[in-house]
Amino acid sequence: MPERAVPRPTEAKVELVKGLGLADATLLVIGSMIGSGLFIVSADVARQLNSPGGLILTWLVTAFLTIVGALSFGELAAMMPRAGGMYVFLREAYSPLLGFLYGWTVFLVIGSATIAAVAIAFAKFTGVFLPWFSSTHWLWKIGTVGTYTIGLHTQNLLAILSIVALTWVNARGLRSGAMAQNVLTLAKVAGIVVLIVFGLTLGRNPQALEANFTGFWRNLDWSGHTLTVLAVAMVGPLFAAFAWENATFTAAETKEAKRNLPLCLLLGTGTVMVLYLLTNLSYLTTLPLAGSPQGSDVLARGIQYAAEDRVAAASGEVIFGTAGAYFMAAAIMISTFGCNNGLILSYARVYFAMARDKLFFARLGELNPKTHTPNAALFLQGVWASLLTLTGTYSDLLDYVIFAQMLFYILTIAALFVLRRSQPQAERPYRTFGYPVLPVLYIAISAFIEICILVYKPRYTWPGLILVALGIPAYWLWRRPRTRNDS
Repeated sequence: MPERAVPRPTEAKVELVKGLGLADATLLVIGSMIGSGLFIVSADVARQLNSPGGLILTWLVTAFLTIVGALSFGELAAMMPRAGGMYVFLREAYSPLLGFLYGWTVFLVIGSATIAAVAIAFAKFTGVFLPWFSSTHWLWKIGTVGTYTIGLHTQNLLAILSIVALTWVNARGLRSGAMAQNVLTLAKVAGIVVLIVFGLTLGRNPQALEANFTGFWRNLDWSGHTLTVLAVAMVGPLFAAFAWENATFTAAETKEAKRNLPLCLLLGTGTVMVLYLLTNLSYLTTLPLAGSPQGSDVLARGIQYAAEDRVAAASGEVIFGTAGAYFMAAAIMISTFGCNNGLILSYARVYFAMARDKLFFARLGELNPKTHTPNAALFLQGVWASLLTLTGTYSDLLDYVIFAQMLFYILTIAALFVLRRSQPQAERPYRTFGYPVLPVLYIAISAFIEICILVYKPRYTWPGLILVALGIPAYWLWRRPRTRNDS
């Protein structure tokens, strides 16, 4: 008698696990936002506006937009606590195509190129302590494209190693990545608090106080031209405040997501923007705003012409002497390393969600059965980000995508109105504070900034829109009927 086959038990589908509490999610917001922008972009703003009040105003408007954006995203995240965040919101409010275009842009530039740029910043400041890590110490020159030399030098070698290390940490499990994020975020916040406290007390410089706080609002006449200049100057502060939405990407892994996601977005963005404002006040109490590129010391160069735009390093030198440059280099190393951990953890969830919708490589929708992490998505992200470090183009790509990123923010805020009309009965554990006035203000101010950038900095806008548009044929490629052998 033939042996009866024993039925094999059905293998349970591996799913994401809820391992992030409120503190973890809040520190993820803070850690993802604070990278290197806070320490450098104020120099460019100071050059454009030549006004201490204008410098602070750009950060105040950035704070308003960031916090209103976070409050608005809170409703969407509590309503749809799924992996993918903005990708899901845009898909549900508009169409799978728009969701895909966002995810496509995240993979191509917003996510991977940001990881590459932050990794290079980490390696650059490591070079302050270990000069061997330098962009002039070439190991392998691949070739030259235009003005860019493509290849491997010790600086981008260290950048790649940092990406590999953080990818490995996050592939070990959600808690592993979250613990690294928590420690690094607390360390970077401590460094910023030291800069603020000492800058506003012991580092107060009479020359800076006289130069900056006499005629604080100079060169601002509140005309249409001034508002346009302010809008264009806000590109840097807005970029420095990006990535707060990353907590929504890990919504499916957040405990009590319907309560904790709105809270972590508010607490995280509120904390960061207070730190940003106080840091810039610290700059104004330690350094004159105006300066000369040929200045003989940090005070003569001022905020406008701090060496390589490293305003924080110049401020640290005023406060702590020559040791200040090393202190700030260490602080920026910790800041960038922690920022990249949050970015690597979060962005991979977007590609995972897209793959689960059959809109990206199918393998990226799989989870490691032991760690419950999207390791294939983490791996592909790490490979692409590492390749971008070998070029000189990634910083340009980031500039190009600022316009597109803000456009996706506007569309996501507008999704509040779309979904309240199309899904009025959907559960909304949290409703946006100040609706509809604050979201409308957000859209209006952001749209004005977008128009100004489009008119006055077209080289930062059209390439970004082209990158987004390239996603349309890619979308139809993934939507085509597939055979069993397709991957």
